[in-house]
Amino acid sequence: MPSSIRWFILGIGATFVGLIVGGYLFVTMGGISMETTAHPLPFEKMVAKMALHASFGNAAQDKSPIAPDDTNMLAGAKLFTKHCAVCHSTPGQEHSAIAKGMFPPPPLLFKHGAMVTDDPEGITYWKVTHGIRLSGMPGFKDTLTDTERWQLTMLVKHADALSPPVLAALAPPAPM
Repeated sequence: MPSSIRWFILGIGATFVGLIVGGYLFVTMGGISMETTAHPLPFEKMVAKMALHASFGNAAQDKSPIAPDDTNMLAGAKLFTKHCAVCHSTPGQEHSAIAKGMFPPPPLLFKHGAMVTDDPEGITYWKVTHGIRLSGMPGFKDTLTDTERWQLTMLVKHADALSPPVLAALAPPAPM
């Protein structure tokens, strides 16, 4: 093997080892802040968004097996107030103290102009079922039934057109 090729291969190997050692030192010396109040790392949002969209697979084509009627919406509202409102809030409410401390901040699903009802229902169902790693969004696959997850999905999907009884079910309890 010619000497120049040997040096080239040695250079690639040394570069590879240098990157691994440099990355290890960067992480162990505090180069990546794990504080929820820290600014995102360069490319963090882009990489996270790409990974999340790749994880969805064909979920966008999934359609709800339940109707978005008041019965399912009321059931979804009950589930939402129990499991989701602490982070995503309810109509007319701002982020809770818990949500304000999260990174990234959870979306306010009922705030006018900030609702995420533009996601296909299959994507919302995927998020409810599997959660989103490193975001604080838990997956409910093992704690809610398939029907309950679809009820939550339908509630969020139709958040901009809820009936008065459903809105009332989402209202926070009156202060005592």
